[in-house]
Amino acid sequence: MCGRYSLDADIDELIDRYKAILKERAVYNMEEVFPTDIQPIVVNRDKQEIVFAKWGFYTDFTNRPIINARAETINEKTLFRKHFLLGRCLVPATSFFEWEKNDGKKIKRRISIEKEKIFSLAGLMDESGSFTIITTSANQQMKGIHDRMPVIIQKDKEEIWLNHNIKNPNQLNSMLIPYNLPLVID
Repeated sequence: MCGRYSLDADIDELIDRYKAILKERAVYNMEEVFPTDIQPIVVNRDKQEIVFAKWGFYTDFTNRPIINARAETINEKTLFRKHFLLGRCLVPATSFFEWEKNDGKKIKRRISIEKEKIFSLAGLMDESGSFTIITTSANQQMKGIHDRMPVIIQKDKEEIWLNHNIKNPNQLNSMLIPYNLPLVID
């Protein structure tokens, strides 16, 4: 599960990092992003564009926002299937948080990527302007902290993820794997 992340980068850094256009500016939370916060995400609308969206899908069957989509069932769930094909986005982050259980206590851990200030979480955006983050099973480094982690799209695969002409579920699912490069855990 990914229930919090941070984005310690200003909008100009995001424009440069994603070679994206920005049509409107907004204030966003950088230190610690909570569900329902409005944050910048990257979408492809003929060009990479930064838009602002609310974290969490809302449905009739729950009064809480759905902040994560499981990679293993993304093709099966009605809520996510259409967005998986047509609403893929990147969620810029500089770290994400998980809580490690240790002797009955929860210890908050900040996880980032070695040598990458800004990285991309795999996301889905719906018609209302909300997004959710896709999660997968934990990699070896994360297993001691939590059994799940957000899907991190490697930089060289970001354009493929955002390309909505690609609709082959097998090709897309091949990107929804645990991140295999070194993480920094604080």
